[in-house]
Amino acid sequence: MIEKILLADSGTGNTEAMMKALMEIPLVQRASVTVLHVVPSQVSAETMAERWEAGGRTLANAITKLNLDPSRVNAVLREGDPKDVVIQVADEVDADLIIMGSRGLQGLKAILENSVSQYVFQLSSRPMLLVKDDLYSIRPIKRVMVAMDKSDSAKEGLNIAISLLRDIKGGELTLVHTVSSLKTKPFDVASADPNQDPILTAAAAEAKRYGIAYKLSAPEGKPGRRICQLAEERNMDLIILGSPDRRPTIAKGLPDLDKILGESLTDFVRVYAPCPVLLTRMAA
Repeated sequence: MIEKILLADSGTGNTEAMMKALMEIPLVQRASVTVLHVVPSQVSAETMAERWEAGGRTLANAITKLNLDPSRVNAVLREGDPKDVVIQVADEVDADLIIMGSRGLQGLKAILENSVSQYVFQLSSRPMLLVKDDLYSIRPIKRVMVAMDKSDSAKEGLNIAISLLRDIKGGELTLVHTVSSLKTKPFDVASADPNQDPILTAAAAEAKRYGIAYKLSAPEGKPGRRICQLAEERNMDLIILGSPDRRPTIAKGLPDLDKILGESLTDFVRVYAPCPVLLTRMAA
């Protein structure tokens, strides 16, 4: 499922540590990795030469630190706007997963401060692993949480979690289905008892097929806040969260209103989660 990875490496943050943690997973060890560094366009030839030289060193250092198999790694140095270049290269290599750093900016602030990660996520339907710059540490992936609902993107997130955990000794999957209020939901959608929640039981059946240990949770309350609280309580190493593409094609270049206001579930979780967040979005 994850055969081609694009690692957008700025030379700072936790993306290299995240890649190292992922490389302990058998599935990822078999994947090809494209390490990308983007050099912003400059006004003078002298400055551009300096930036290209520094960019080359960043790529070389990243590949050396990651100890990647030379036959499975491709180093790419490009000039341009990082937002556009990441999307372009992801399409060129047909990436199954994009790994990027994130400053954890929320809503309107992310738009005004030109957040690269938010821009890429909004305009790409590829799974995207966001690693906040301020995370204290990146742990090996053993405990994975998947936020479930009826969407195709949530099902895709479950498939990714299973593919990562099936070969990890001692791996554990937490399946969570949060609702704002059980009183406003029909009984076939949610239940106060996670073992009676049809969405969770269907997901658990998939995990059981592959022999993956799992726990179920159906907390009531604001979904984003409850997901982050549960991830903190259970010391999660990774959260996987689906985000269906609700925008018409003509609006692809425009920011979502809920992203600007900071009210979307994915926006809240990517900002406040205590661990890396893998976001999935299915193409419209």
